[in-house]
Amino acid sequence: MDLMPCAADHRHLAYGHNGLVIPEPTRPQLDVAARTFALLATPVRLHLVALAAEGEYDVGTLSDRVGVSIATASQHLSKLRLAGVISARRDGRRQIYTVDDPHVLTLVQQIFEHIAPDGTLAPDPPFVRPQ
Repeated sequence: MDLMPCAADHRHLAYGHNGLVIPEPTRPQLDVAARTFALLATPVRLHLVALAAEGEYDVGTLSDRVGVSIATASQHLSKLRLAGVISARRDGRRQIYTVDDPHVLTLVQQIFEHIAPDGTLAPDPPFVRPQ
């Protein structure tokens, strides 16, 4: 990867083999990203996020699908909501959870495209160089 300074903010730009230009992350970005990944580092929370990325669910449905108690699911959902990973809205007496942040949706989609159902790494699609 070649690095070149970014005149606007004095960060470096990384040029990947695929031609994407990615600015070097700032310390605050690294800190928040690390906390977000740590939050998603438990299978229960990652499962809750993956389900909420598929649609809107109440805590009872999510707890059934994940295989944990409602109290456990509720605790995890609360942490995810406070971090801005999952959003919630009230529907009568129920809270309905979903993921509506396109960045989180992309993150969830890409990680499960990268990992095959058997847990092995899925092969990368062939790289096609843009013309």
